[in-house]
Amino acid sequence: MPKNMPAASVGDLIAGRRTIYRFKPDLTPPREKILEAVNAARWAPNHHLTEPWHFYLIGPATARAIAELNAELVKERKDEAAAQAKLERWLKIPGWLALTCDRSEDTVRAMEDYAACCCAAQNLMLYLWSEGIGVKWNTGDLIHHPQFYDLLWVDPDLERAIGIFWYGYAEEIPNAARKRVDQFLVELP
Repeated sequence: MPKNMPAASVGDLIAGRRTIYRFKPDLTPPREKILEAVNAARWAPNHHLTEPWHFYLIGPATARAIAELNAELVKERKDEAAAQAKLERWLKIPGWLALTCDRSEDTVRAMEDYAACCCAAQNLMLYLWSEGIGVKWNTGDLIHHPQFYDLLWVDPDLERAIGIFWYGYAEEIPNAARKRVDQFLVELP
């Protein structure tokens, strides 16, 4: 993406980004592009410059362990067939990244830091999208499970999981629609 990109291009990038559910198999984006995206993510706004985010680049062994943990959770909620289908799907994901946020006893700072991490996530996804790399941000029950924290070697008393980010080259790009601005914008005098 060129530096000092015109605002229209930024708007097109934002409006064009999609959550990717299916990735091209056996085609993992270059590590350098992921590191560039993490670098872009760190420029998210954050109150008092707390920089509360921690990114974890997940390798194949950890990705498999996370996928197996998720399959166990699915089996508990549903059945063996659903767990096996989910495991097979997750094992095909080409790239994995996790994001956590520093915990704070101060409820206002905790909210501000969470918001900053969400902004960092958006920066990450937009940067990758600008490079032709699709992403899915996962925030389900798995990221709250104690064993998930163990797999990342994260102390849950110090950091809170924000999500897992799957990345790769899109096999298909879904269509999306949004409400018109006049359906949610309130103008005050």
